[in-house]
Amino acid sequence: MDTNTENKKKLRTGFTTGSCATASSKAGVLSIINQKEIEKIDIILPKRTRLDIQINSCQFTKNSAKCSVIKDGGDDPDVTHGAEIFVDVELTDKIGEIEIDGGEGVGRVTKPGLGLEIGSAAINPTPKKMILENVKEVGNELLEKNGIKVTVSVPKGKELGTKTDNPRIGIMGGISILGTSGIVIPYSTASFAAAIRQQIAVVSSMNDDYVVLTTGGRSEDFAREIIELPDHSFIQMGDFSGYTIKQCARKELKKAYVAGFIGKLAKMAAGVKQTHVKGGKVDMRFLSELAKRCNAKSETISKILGANTARNVQEIIMEDKVDGFFDQITNETCKQMMQHSEGKIPVEVILFDFDGKVLSRTKMDIETL
Repeated sequence: MDTNTENKKKLRTGFTTGSCATASSKAGVLSIINQKEIEKIDIILPKRTRLDIQINSCQFTKNSAKCSVIKDGGDDPDVTHGAEIFVDVELTDKIGEIEIDGGEGVGRVTKPGLGLEIGSAAINPTPKKMILENVKEVGNELLEKNGIKVTVSVPKGKELGTKTDNPRIGIMGGISILGTSGIVIPYSTASFAAAIRQQIAVVSSMNDDYVVLTTGGRSEDFAREIIELPDHSFIQMGDFSGYTIKQCARKELKKAYVAGFIGKLAKMAAGVKQTHVKGGKVDMRFLSELAKRCNAKSETISKILGANTARNVQEIIMEDKVDGFFDQITNETCKQMMQHSEGKIPVEVILFDFDGKVLSRTKMDIETL
């Protein structure tokens, strides 16, 4: 299977850590059977297509093997791009059984809500199924007389895990072995949405009712200084404000704090559910209307209409001392987020300046709508 897609931008697809572990497992089993080094392997993906993957290293004995694959994120590289995913394959006396576990650099689950047992390796269900299916495809004869133990490890995993959301959601000591399709689609929103759902599920399963949704790392840092909640309650929703608040409502959380800077909140206030910079500029006409509500002078309105960025608008408002403007932003953002959740969850919106000072804070209860 060619992993170069013919989409409009001709972006190159990659493959998941789950596919890496599957390919290394299958290569390990084949090297034991054939007693020779495996250089390339094809694996069956969940959608029944096949993918060729280069094996980076392969060592074997009569009863064991150690193989590795270099993770390739394609044109959508994440922190695991370029990481070496190893698998140790050992023959055991548990005839017919395939055991799958994580070794060095694969995280361990410490909190509920992830669909994995507490204490188990953070190897998600789809990669497990992929490993089982692909090992069985080539290893049926071995399984008639032996069991097979598969141990996935990532030497740099402990370090990489700290750069992911794993510590926040209770996966400690390394990365997760992930993937629902086996393929990484460039700039796909699916993986981000899945991560948001997973984090909200953890909050819900821990019987915590409050969540803090931020637009990024800096706004999260500022929010942590003024809101005392467990680590897992802080979720970076990025550009997916509408989607995230809907998921919070679906899990029947009791309250959502929404914290950010003027750029994202100005878009959210205007009703934009997906606030990526490519999704359109900040609506200066909308912001000028908010300023008019605050009795801003005509000169100020003209400056807002000619502004390049929301940050520029913030500077104009502060320079011209327009009272109540930032409250208009948080108030309108509150209304929009409440509507996206169909009025099912109270919302409190916090607007920070770029030094972490609170410019405005507005909350709405369910009865407000």
